[in-house]
Amino acid sequence: MRVESLFFVLAIGVAAGWLGGNFVKGYGLGLAIVMIVGVAGAFIGAWLFSTFHFVSGAGFVGDLMGASVGAVALLLALRLLRRRVSRNT
Repeated sequence: MRVESLFFVLAIGVAAGWLGGNFVKGYGLGLAIVMIVGVAGAFIGAWLFSTFHFVSGAGFVGDLMGASVGAVALLLALRLLRRRVSRNT
């Protein structure tokens, strides 16, 4: 992977994680966690968009949109999991 590609993936990850954290309130995320959520969200968003045959567009904005949707989905799933675990204890 070239340095430009790595920078692009990290920029998308940070932006998507930040957008997801702002959309799903209740998470005080640090920069490293924001990057992890954003990059994981990019994979989840790509999977969701391909599963439902939705085209997000090309380039930075399209990738950011897909990664943000994935980050929000990941944070909502974590919130549901956290609630379920806290009810059982």
